[in-house]
Amino acid sequence: MNRDEVLGEWRRAARTLSAAELLVREGYPEDAVARAYYAILHAAKAALSVRDVIAESHSSVRGLFGKHLILTGAIEREWSKQLAASLDDRLAADYDAATFFSDVEAQRECGSARAFVGRIRRYLLTCGFTDEDLTAEANNG
Repeated sequence: MNRDEVLGEWRRAARTLSAAELLVREGYPEDAVARAYYAILHAAKAALSVRDVIAESHSSVRGLFGKHLILTGAIEREWSKQLAASLDDRLAADYDAATFFSDVEAQRECGSARAFVGRIRRYLLTCGFTDEDLTAEANNG
């Protein structure tokens, strides 16, 4: 395991989640939905990096997350579904000009991302990382 890679992805997940929550507060729900997805993506990549699995595309993250974390029982199946649903929402938010998200929907998406990132945090703690590692890394940038 490359700790720097894991912590780099973790740091990006935490900062991106903060950006999503800021965008919701400032009234940019579609941008918040997109950022919330990226928080999930980077958290998933952090979890995969623990197993020295590197994913280069969105679809490979989904597939490898399922193969290396869900099927092995390291992470519960519901989180794979969240990863997929969040990607669908991000694509709509970024590419479908006719799709609008309400502030409530964007807040819900941020809450889902926060839960996903929280689940990955618990996983990282079982893999030898400490609260200090994850808190310090989340605040660095």
